[in-house]
Amino acid sequence: MGLDMPKMHLFRSEDMTLVQLIIPVESAHGTLTHLAELGALQFKDLNPEKSPFQRTYANQVKRCDEMLRKLQYFSDQLQKSGLAPTPSAVESDLNFDELEVKINELEPEFREVNSNLEKLKRTRNELTEFLLVLDKAGAFFESARQNANSQQREDESISGGESIESPLLERVIFVFQCCDYLIDLLQEMQVEPSKKLKVGFIAGVIPKHKANQFERIIFRATRGNMFYKCVPLDERVSDPATGDQVEKVVFLVFFSGERSRTKILKICDAFGANRYPFPEETLKRRQMRIEVSARLSEMQTTLDVSSDHRETVLKTIGYQLELWLEMVLKDKYVYNALNMLSMDVTSKCLVGEAWSPLGALPRIQDTLRYATVETNSQVTTIFQVLHTKEAPPTYFQVNKFTSAFQEIVDAYGVGRYQEANPGVFTIVTFPFLFAVMFGDWGHGIVLLLATLWLLVNERRLGSQKLGDIMEMAFAGRYVLLLMSLFSIYTGFIYNEFFSVPFEIFGRSAYKCETPSCSESTTVGLVKYRDRPYAFGVDPVWHGSRSELPFLNSLKMKMSIILGVAQMLLGIVLSLFNAVYFAQPLDIWFQFIPQILFLSSLFGYLSFLIILKWITGSQADLYHVMIYMFLGPTDDLDGNQLFAGQKYFQLALLFIALISVPWMLLPKPLILRKQHLEKTQGEGYAGLEEHPDEEHEEFEFSEIFVHQLIHTIEFVLGAVSNTASYLRLWALSLAHAELSAVFYEKVLLLAWGYQNIFIILIGFIVFVCATVGVLLVMETLSAFLHALRLHWVEFMNKFYVGDGYKFQPLSFVNLGKEDES
Repeated sequence: MGLDMPKMHLFRSEDMTLVQLIIPVESAHGTLTHLAELGALQFKDLNPEKSPFQRTYANQVKRCDEMLRKLQYFSDQLQKSGLAPTPSAVESDLNFDELEVKINELEPEFREVNSNLEKLKRTRNELTEFLLVLDKAGAFFESARQNANSQQREDESISGGESIESPLLERVIFVFQCCDYLIDLLQEMQVEPSKKLKVGFIAGVIPKHKANQFERIIFRATRGNMFYKCVPLDERVSDPATGDQVEKVVFLVFFSGERSRTKILKICDAFGANRYPFPEETLKRRQMRIEVSARLSEMQTTLDVSSDHRETVLKTIGYQLELWLEMVLKDKYVYNALNMLSMDVTSKCLVGEAWSPLGALPRIQDTLRYATVETNSQVTTIFQVLHTKEAPPTYFQVNKFTSAFQEIVDAYGVGRYQEANPGVFTIVTFPFLFAVMFGDWGHGIVLLLATLWLLVNERRLGSQKLGDIMEMAFAGRYVLLLMSLFSIYTGFIYNEFFSVPFEIFGRSAYKCETPSCSESTTVGLVKYRDRPYAFGVDPVWHGSRSELPFLNSLKMKMSIILGVAQMLLGIVLSLFNAVYFAQPLDIWFQFIPQILFLSSLFGYLSFLIILKWITGSQADLYHVMIYMFLGPTDDLDGNQLFAGQKYFQLALLFIALISVPWMLLPKPLILRKQHLEKTQGEGYAGLEEHPDEEHEEFEFSEIFVHQLIHTIEFVLGAVSNTASYLRLWALSLAHAELSAVFYEKVLLLAWGYQNIFIILIGFIVFVCATVGVLLVMETLSAFLHALRLHWVEFMNKFYVGDGYKFQPLSFVNLGKEDES
């Protein structure tokens, strides 16, 4: 539950106060839990010299971490099983100790269930592979038997050879005697005719991608004295070791001698080949297949029952998992806060200091009384206000609309306590300056539709985990809303809809003088009525090149006016800050001359621009401003806009020139005089009256150099910052030109071919270029430039931003702290 103040302070921080709490040990956890639900106190760390392991409640925090580890294990198992935690509507009635016992019982039990299930799956997979070996290798042996029988009949008819009952392996070798790669093997095994031929074999399964290398290694290890046969399986099988679906082959390796057997077994182990017993006789093989099939069926039944049991246990845990997680996270959060308090062992109490909004003190006291009753404590918590010179934290109460604008300011720096907050003005100025650069009501409508989708799905998207870019867009959805609305407004002012002008608010005041006049140029256009276009610029001004460059000139001059107005606002806010903090030297010898300097030069330029628009004068303002410095006493001739302009400019020039030494000299000299008076007054007093008093060293040279730097920085910055606002004009011009290029060189060019296929391709390219370049890249570019104008040209005039944010003990911040 967040802090609910009776009124919102956004221009200056809430009034903060430092309070002290003396809490009995037996009720400390319950008291801070209730305070965290209120969310009105930011506790100071009174144990900065202690490590986390040396603090009072280190063991409780460790227990919470262990419980969170086990709960995370349950959560991972739910996710792997494709189950989602289902929050129960019934609150858990377990306390912290009971929950710990329950989790400690559940975790080994569930791990045992998992272990048994894994063993069953491994056995099932092994039986499956065993069955495949019996089928594939058995087919090979049956084929070899048939070939051997056929060959033996031919031999018996000639020489009356061995009986059909001779061992199968001998007959298999007999069949393959015709193969070249078995000749050497047979020769070695028949060196001594008196000894009976002994041939062994190994059957098993190996991954398909290892089969070729496996065969080569065995061939080299046995020096070619082997016979290798492999049969690929028709489908993937589950590997017994990993459980993954893998393509495998069934292999048979025939060899001679124990040394070859030993080598082949080691190679099988190295390649991860699974070996299975394979009987030579057909009857035994059939009997073994029946037994394996029966055992596999029983194993699958057992596995199904175990899986159902595991799923039931998981679902039971899932009903309470989120409640348990929330409970443990809250307890850990509270114990971490308790570790910031100092322990008074003699009094058996905890002492804490915390910052709080002044208006929240009554609610804090009510919460403490309620916590005393809830915890059945015999001693109440002592609550008192402390007086300190320490700088309090800055707290602006924001809502979901103003929070994004405040984040833009806080990204530059958190405001100093009671410093004027730029966030109030940013709500209007930021989207407006963006719209000056992005002005196109067609693009603004598209941006508005995308923003409305975010707003309509606000509740659903707010509960989901979004990507980085989508997360930023959703967090700034109300900034995007105002940006789109202001863009539509400035688009109507510029009369641009995807770079195309429309006569929405009436007809143009210009028309073609001759029938040969082209609508794409202003040559030949004449003004046929005095009444101007009703709203925004006249449609014929759009894209004018020669006689009527009004729109381009309008954007440039408007950028200067907006820049000067915003910079003057920044200096006025500096003046308000100085008045609020009672800094008379800064008021009279810094901010007032700054206002006079900026107003006498760039303020006067803005005044001339507006006056020229009103009177329709043809005066050259560049000439006026340049010769205001180079020839201030010269006659203005045709560049005069009002009576007495020359003398007025002389007065402004004098004010601008006198403002520079006004900013530079008086403040250091006055500080030096005050220091001398103070040290001279102390010289008459006895040293014993000031035994412990320490004075800061006063260096006039350092103060003078510091003031000189500030003066030069302001004078040069006044020029550079004003020029920086011309980016409003440059970005607006670039946006309009890009939009015109995509419209004329893509869409209209494709339309001119009168081919439906080319028109469709051109439209797709136009849409992709508009979305990719104008609605994504240009939006980002205008956003960053508006951000720069606020941070550098506006906020640096009055905003120090070296404070720290009020971060109260609140369960609302629990998720944010956990993510960070």
